Order: sequence, then structure tokens, then C-alpha cells
Amino acid sequence: MSPKDIPLDERIIFALDVDSAEEAKRWVTALEGRIRFFKVGLELFLAAGFPIIDWIVGRGHKVMADLKFFDVPETVRKAVLQLSGRGISYATVHGNDPILAAAASAKGDLKVLAVTVLTSFGEEDMRAMRFSGAIEDLVYFRARRALELGCDGVVSSGLEAARLRESLGPRLLLVTPGIRPGANLVDESDDQKRVATPYAAIKAGADQVVVGRPLRAAPDPLALAAAMQKDIARALEEDRP
Repeated sequence: MSPKDIPLDERIIFALDVDSAEEAKRWVTALEGRIRFFKVGLELFLAAGFPIIDWIVGRGHKVMADLKFFDVPETVRKAVLQLSGRGISYATVHGNDPILAAAASAKGDLKVLAVTVLTSFGEEDMRAMRFSGAIEDLVYFRARRALELGCDGVVSSGLEAARLRESLGPRLLLVTPGIRPGANLVDESDDQKRVATPYAAIKAGADQVVVGRPLRAAPDPLALAAAMQKDIARALEEDRP
């Protein structure tokens, strides 16, 4: 499936950042009438393992295994092999060229997404780590190398999406976390620094957005999901020639 053909109910990937299979199942059941793509991260995977992934896939939904593999290349290759063949759609990997190449070599029927720079990472963090360039430049370099090494796409904030789409073209699968609806994007308790609205991210070139706490905290999660999908549809429509 081309990124352009992604159905609207798969454009939002709901982050199941919860600590039990029971709570994850409650959220999937509550949202599956509108959202059919779910992210299983480290917290839930450590709590519930492969059975929760199998349960979600068994209901006809898609899964992003956001485990951000980062280890010696052979270990990462074998870890990706453990995900292949289970109906998982996306897997995330961190690391340098040999790590990304190893992951891509073992991907089988799933798509490997390279994590560029975490959305909790800001320019001040770049300075603290002695990086002299801009985050946008680092994200672009990592995304370009990921494609060259056989990865299918990247995880990147909406702030870098336009440059990545313009420079790397339509074959890049671009998934954007750090999504915040409305004008007040970040409050003092938010650990995300590089954020965007669903409309802005898709308009800039993202294929899908990852949303967690805004939906979990909403008085009416289904209504908010519908509003976000409406904004995504508008961005997609405006992008058509």
C-alpha cells in the first residue's frame, strides 16, 4: 500500500502507553470504531508481551511495535526477526548505519522505521551534547541514511516533515509523534518539545500521526478523534493537485 492510500482510520496511530493488557484492551475496544492502528511501546510490551499484540492483530487492527531497538547489529537483526510474521505493521529502530542495515535485512513482512531524534529533544539538548548543528539537519541526515540502508521510513516530529518530504520524496514513510490538538500545544508538564497539530503535521508531509495522552485525557476521546480525523482529511484534500 502506498502512503497516499492509507485509510483515514489508520492515519492516527493511538499510543497504548498503559501498564496492563486490561487497560490496553479497554482503549482498543473504546476507539476501534474510529481508529484501527495502535502503538505498543516498551511499557505495555513489558507488561503484556506478544499476547496483547496478537489480540490487537486478531481484531483486524494494525500494530506499530515501538520498541526502539538499539543494540549491536546482530542482536537487533534477531530481535526484528522475532517481530516478523506476527502481523505487526511497523517496528522502530534506533542507531547507526550497521544497526539500521541489520534491522532492514530482517524485516520480512513488516516496515522498519528509523527513529531520527526524539520529540522530547530540543535545541538546548543538542548544545548539551556538543552538537553544533540544528535538529532539522540531524533529522534530515538520519532520514536520508535510513532510506539508503533499506528502512521504509522514519519517526520524526512535524517540524521536520516538510523538509523530509520535499527532499526525500513520496517513498519515505513518515510517522509523526508529539501531536497536540488545539492552539495550546504544550503545557509545563509536557515532556514533548517539538510538537505539531494533526493538520500541520499531515499538511507538512507526514503520512500518519501518533497520538496518546491528548486522547486519553479527553472528556470524549471518540469526539476528539473524529475532529482530528476531520483536520487530517482537510490537510490531505488541500495537498491534492
